Amino acid sequence: MLHIKPIISSLLRSKSGPVLLLLQIILSVAIVANASFIIHERIALMQRDSGIAEEEILTFSLYNFDDRIDNAQQNKQDQRILAALPNVQAVTSTNMIPLSDSGWSDVYVDSPDKDIAKQTPNFAFYLGNEQMLDTLGVKLIEGRNFSAEEVIYSLTDAGAQAIISLPLAKAFWGDESPVGKTMYAGDSSIKIIGVVEKLHGAWVDTDNFEYSVIQNVDFGGEGKNKSYMLRAKKEHIPELKEAIVKALHQDNPNRVINQIKTIAEYKASSYRHHELMVAVLTLMVVLLLLITSLGLTGMVMFNIQRRTKQIGTRRALGAKKRDIISYFMVENYLICIVGGVLGGLLAIQLGQQLMKIYSLPMLEWQYPALTLAGLFVVTSLAVVVPATRAANISPATATRSA
Repeated sequence: MLHIKPIISSLLRSKSGPVLLLLQIILSVAIVANASFIIHERIALMQRDSGIAEEEILTFSLYNFDDRIDNAQQNKQDQRILAALPNVQAVTSTNMIPLSDSGWSDVYVDSPDKDIAKQTPNFAFYLGNEQMLDTLGVKLIEGRNFSAEEVIYSLTDAGAQAIISLPLAKAFWGDESPVGKTMYAGDSSIKIIGVVEKLHGAWVDTDNFEYSVIQNVDFGGEGKNKSYMLRAKKEHIPELKEAIVKALHQDNPNRVINQIKTIAEYKASSYRHHELMVAVLTLMVVLLLLITSLGLTGMVMFNIQRRTKQIGTRRALGAKKRDIISYFMVENYLICIVGGVLGGLLAIQLGQQLMKIYSLPMLEWQYPALTLAGLFVVTSLAVVVPATRAANISPATATRSA
């Protein structure tokens, strides 16, 4: 099986075909390894647990045209209407929608003295009432929720409280509990009363995606344009989309209700470019492997045609079919090993450039190794058929045809 020296001599006698195939394998390993790494990264991003009951939360925006409307009172009335709809579990006004790629962000500082104040990381800034946690379906792991009496109606009102996400708590306070701490935003002081396990923000590509804060502000009364979130079981969501419009227009027809979507629909839209990238890169990987295997098959078929007499002579001298097959397999493996090693080195260099330019994580060594292993399998399948066909040529036919 291991007639390596004559195989290498044969490859060196006719360099152009093997060299082209070697270059193809080098490029394939480098590109496929990095593409596979990026595909895995994108899929991992899309599969992150947001901490939110994405398919059970229905959101919409509402705009009142009537200048005579008292927005604060209308906000309370609208929430009563929404809460009274069949199968609705919780309702809150909000200033932003999770995973929607649009919203508010802010920072707190830990002292009113600007000279010594330490600033938190930038976080997604949610405003909502005492039903906000139940509406989102987030898990409270420390402290408590707002009570209805503690809800205020403006960011400038006294009595501001906040519930923060655990990643933000760990990023700023480490292992120390943030519950009971007082933070500051401008001239306002905010008391932290609770911590939720997870709550993602609006921008799926930001580094601070897991840093979030909910402040106890019923924001729906601030103006004519409002946003609401309500929660119901998934099977009741379609009927609620119609029921919301009907009930709110029945109370006051002089307003527009739009963007009625679930958080899951917003999430799908926000991750659409990641899905497109995964699809394109997957197609590219498949095509590269296919082209490489076809190239190797073509080279083997060419070699078989060129070496028909040699194959016949070897068979006449007692070589078995498996010897002929192993000859071509070893030839394939030699090219794959050389191309795989050089391709792996190129993949690491390419990964470092992508890391610098696009802030991607460092390419892990497993990806070039797995790519080479996959290439071994694909090229083995590509070689075994023509090699078997060559082995089936009878010595007499082979020597006559030469």
